[in-house]
Amino acid sequence: MYTVEITTEFAAAHALVIAGRREPVHGHNWHVTALISGPSLDGDGLLCDFHTVHAVLEDIVAPFHNNDLNATAPFDERNPTAELIARHIADELADRLGGALAEAARVESVRVTESPGCAAIYRP
Repeated sequence: MYTVEITTEFAAAHALVIAGRREPVHGHNWHVTALISGPSLDGDGLLCDFHTVHAVLEDIVAPFHNNDLNATAPFDERNPTAELIARHIADELADRLGGALAEAARVESVRVTESPGCAAIYRP
């Protein structure tokens, strides 16, 4: 099994609703780590092109950068938790990469770290 790791980051604010109570708006420097895995490589010896995956990942998080997640789709309609952010990024990454991945390669996981020691991982 082969795995590649691609990372990016963005700065954004959010205010979670926890047990019916909204916390104060606060910001984080979010770190995103995507793992792409597969059993075989393409004809060029790649699981995927790092640059392609990084560009797609950057495009996915671009609307969040320097914004309030509570006012940014899709989190204007759902609680912007690290868990849901990780899922959103993983789903978008899988949808957008399509044929850029080697046969049978897939998004294995997306890890979103909102502060040191606090991360959420989504595995599709």
